[in-house]
Amino acid sequence: MTTLIDDRRVRARDASPARYFYFHMALACAATAFLGFAPTYWVPLAQRTFSASPVIHFHGLLFFTWSLYFVVQTWLAASGRVVNHRSLGIAGVSLATAMTIFGFLASVHVMQHSAALGQKDAGIAFSIVPMSGIAFFAIVFVLAIVNTRRPEIHKRLMLLAAVSILDAAIARWFLTFLAPPGPPGPPPVPVTIAPAVVASLLLVVAMVRDWRTEGRVHPVYIYGTLALLAVKVLNWPVSETAAWHSFAGGILALAQ
Repeated sequence: MTTLIDDRRVRARDASPARYFYFHMALACAATAFLGFAPTYWVPLAQRTFSASPVIHFHGLLFFTWSLYFVVQTWLAASGRVVNHRSLGIAGVSLATAMTIFGFLASVHVMQHSAALGQKDAGIAFSIVPMSGIAFFAIVFVLAIVNTRRPEIHKRLMLLAAVSILDAAIARWFLTFLAPPGPPGPPPVPVTIAPAVVASLLLVVAMVRDWRTEGRVHPVYIYGTLALLAVKVLNWPVSETAAWHSFAGGILALAQ
């Protein structure tokens, strides 16, 4: 009986409103992902007007599943169900691995589609955006797994990983409402910087929360946000180099 009472006290303590911060952030990430792709994917898909390669559908399914998975995991952790949280973490490793694979395959598919439209060089240049994005996600996720026994680092790395893939969803709104009319094809690499900055505002919220509750901003947020923005900004000059065109063009040649 004493053990049961102590367990309930732990559950009550762990379920305090402050511990639900990451759950609320996960909800914000999931909502951003859904609303971002609503005008270009979910709505056309519901209306049966959207047509794409199975690779793109699997890619979208896996990434949106991730946003839901992140919500469930943060809820389990916040409500004190740590054993369930850790057990489900094994599925997260498999999901993240599949995301990395299909993220790469989707990048190759975009290059193939661009080449079919007569925009091979533009497609090769743009491919750095999804490839660097999924690479950043994978690296941060691995670091989060390595730090599972250090929860303060682990949960911040998981939030960083979740935010790092939201720029694609936010970019859909930029393209839908701000892009000028023109021929279909990959957008210029520089236009992907602004959506990444907008997505990073979620990390700013987390930094403010750290400052108010801990009196300082955790290094994961500082260095992680700087690294994320550096990758997004450096995509532009790197995408124009001969080295990148040789690398990505080689991948495209192997895929054709």
